[in-house]
Amino acid sequence: MLSVGDKAPSFTLKNQNDEDISLSDFQGSKLLVWFFPKASTGGCTKEGCGIRDNFKKFQKNNINVVGVSKDSVKAQSNFSTKNNFPYDLLSNTELGMIKAYKAWGKKKMYGKEYEGIIRISYLINEKGIIEKVYPKVNTSTHGEDVLESIKE
Repeated sequence: MLSVGDKAPSFTLKNQNDEDISLSDFQGSKLLVWFFPKASTGGCTKEGCGIRDNFKKFQKNNINVVGVSKDSVKAQSNFSTKNNFPYDLLSNTELGMIKAYKAWGKKKMYGKEYEGIIRISYLINEKGIIEKVYPKVNTSTHGEDVLESIKE
């Protein structure tokens, strides 16, 4: 995983509306980047909805939000529409950004090892530097947990 103080790797990816979104678009405000394994699955939906439900609080704190997975633009669009997400979901089918942010690695499920997206989030400051890392994400409370951590 990347560390606090690291420069956030730049990116340009398609969002759920097939529009280009870049890290540079968020210069001057903070950005929460949350990586999730698969659109429209239980844990990812819970996590995304928790962030959605706290979105106004993120805005009050000058924090933009993007979710990232290797799902297609169409899958991101369906996920976003179904859950009324007020933030962008980025499609990274080629895994470039996901790997640059160290959100790809070995996972275990039902005793089997495989490679996939690691559920991790980064808070990037106004200058493009990693301000906080959230390596252990509770899908039910992640939005609240991030907001709580910035009060410290």
